[in-house]
Amino acid sequence: MFFLGKCVDLALHPLAWVGLLLLASLWVRSPRTGRRLVGMALALLLLLGWEPLPDALLRHLESGHAEWAPDADLRAFQGIVVLGGALEPGYLAGAHTQPLLNDAAERMTATMALARRFPHLRILFTGGDGDLLAQGPSEAQRARQFFTDQGLDLHRLQFEDASRTTWENAKLGARVVGPDIQKRWLLVTSAWHMPRAMSSFAQAGWNVQAYPVDFRTAPVTPWTTYSLNQALRKWYLALHEYVGLWAYRLLALMAPLLRAP
Repeated sequence: MFFLGKCVDLALHPLAWVGLLLLASLWVRSPRTGRRLVGMALALLLLLGWEPLPDALLRHLESGHAEWAPDADLRAFQGIVVLGGALEPGYLAGAHTQPLLNDAAERMTATMALARRFPHLRILFTGGDGDLLAQGPSEAQRARQFFTDQGLDLHRLQFEDASRTTWENAKLGARVVGPDIQKRWLLVTSAWHMPRAMSSFAQAGWNVQAYPVDFRTAPVTPWTTYSLNQALRKWYLALHEYVGLWAYRLLALMAPLLRAP
C-alpha cells in the first residue's frame, strides 16, 4: 500500500497534468490539435495559480475541527501524540548538525508550547520516513534532537520510528503506548490532515482529541490572491488528503472481507 500510494502521488501533482498535455501535443499528427493541446496546457497552468480554488478544498478539510483556544485547560489529558511531517527529509538533515523544520513546523512548535505549559503531559512522536528510498536518520531521531535542544525532559518523551503512513502512525504508536491509549490524548497534526488522522487513530482504538495546527486557509480567500508556487503546493495537499481519505475508507470497508477465512 505504501508503494501504491507513492505511485498515486505522482498523478496528484498538478504540474503532471500540464506535462501530459504538452507530451500529447508532441505525439499528435495534426499541428492544429497540437496547438490546442499546448493552449490547454498554458490555460491550465495559469488557472492552477489562482489560490481561491485550492483554498476551497483545503478549507473544507480544515473546518472539521475547531482551533483550540490558547487558554485551554488540558489537565485531564494523559499526553500528546505528534505526527511526523514537520521535518526536512533525512538525507538533508543528515548533512547538518541541527534539526531542520519545514512549512509544517507548527506541529513541533505547538507541541513545545503545550509541553511547557502542562508539564504533566507525556509526548509520543510517531514518524519514520515517508520517502520511498529513505536515507539518513529517521524522523523520530531528528525529532528527539529537536526536543532535547529545546530543553524538554527525555523522561516525558516516547518515539515510534517505523511508521511511513498515517495508518501506521496510529497502529505502531499504539504498540509503544500500550493500554494507555484508552486515556485522553491530544492529537497534534496539520489542520488539513486532521480528518484522516482522527479516523485512523479512532479505528486503532485511541481516545484522541484533535488539536489542529498549521492552518493554510482563512474563512475567505481574496479573489485577487494569485501565486503559482503557493497554489500548486495547496492543490497537491488537498488532492493528496482527499484521495487518502477515500482510500482509507475503502480499506476500512474491505477489512472484514480480508479477515474472513
